Amino acid sequence: MTRTCFRGVRAVLFDLDGTLIDSAPDLGSAVDTMRVRRGLDPLPLEHYRPFTGSGARGMLRAAFDISPEHGEYEALKNEFFDVYAGCLTQRTQAFDGVTHLLASLVGQHMPWGVVTNKAERFTLPITRSMKLFATASVVICGDTTAYAKPHPEPLLEAASRLGLAPGDCIYVGDDQRDILAGRAAGMRTVAAHYGYLGPGADASTWGADAEVSSPLQVLNLLELP
Repeated sequence: MTRTCFRGVRAVLFDLDGTLIDSAPDLGSAVDTMRVRRGLDPLPLEHYRPFTGSGARGMLRAAFDISPEHGEYEALKNEFFDVYAGCLTQRTQAFDGVTHLLASLVGQHMPWGVVTNKAERFTLPITRSMKLFATASVVICGDTTAYAKPHPEPLLEAASRLGLAPGDCIYVGDDQRDILAGRAAGMRTVAAHYGYLGPGADASTWGADAEVSSPLQVLNLLELP
């Protein structure tokens, strides 16, 4: 963990997949179902996990070695969305330590929220089905604003809904887009090394203000009583 202490923090914002929740089992299961439908051998979860942070693009790359430029990509993406919508709360769980982290923030009257690129169609069923999100002060989805991360607008919208200046918030995420968005929004940023990161990713090069290897280390970055 980076030895940094943030002063004057009034809210903590988090990415969702790979930062608060481990959704890889459901995402991997959805795209693997598509492989089996086509007579292909199933692949283990660990094959899919590094690609999870890239959403449909990453899952389809992992399962079919296909990119958005491929002529069949859009059809496969829509099929993936439909399959995933039917299983998105079956295996998804909070990472170890997240429940304690969020309870500690609430106990210190520190507002927290979610800013994710995941569409509302998927985000809201997950956050409504998991008790830990009941205390979230704001949830911004990938289609809440006109832009998604790495654009800063979703983070600026979250700060606005909290009634805070962006500089009063820190943003925690496991993807370079999270750090780019946070910095562009004027927030201090934390790279979550325990997340999905992506193949070949080196989070130490992202320019985050701090880095953590477990959710609970976020508490050590805050000047809480």
